[in-house]
Amino acid sequence: MAQFSEQRDQAELVRLSRVKTKPTPQTAAMGPELIQFFKQSVEKRQGKFAKIADAWARLMPPNMLDHCALESFSKGTLAVLVDSSPHLYEMKQLLLSGLQQQLMLACKAAGLKKINLKPGRWYQGDGQEQRLNF
Repeated sequence: MAQFSEQRDQAELVRLSRVKTKPTPQTAAMGPELIQFFKQSVEKRQGKFAKIADAWARLMPPNMLDHCALESFSKGTLAVLVDSSPHLYEMKQLLLSGLQQQLMLACKAAGLKKINLKPGRWYQGDGQEQRLNF
């Protein structure tokens, strides 16, 4: 009798498992869409931004590199964050004295047309350690 009860319980568990379990829906693979998105959106922009960043690092005086950060590049406009008002003024003077023309010539293939300087910080705190380690 105990064996019959165990078989009935086992059959009931099999039935419940079949009824309660939902089949996993079949979805399309995301790989091809992600690769296409990466090639269209990320790789193209990263290539342009990398060329601009390289030219920026080459042409900008080393003492100013610590006080500015490239924020974005969109529609031919490079946005640059500068951490303080005195450095913002000095950066504007550098760009007006011919550095902007040099950057535009160096980055012509990347489509650089304009440079916008904005006050702002990309790091926490006031010390140089926080600025360089961010």
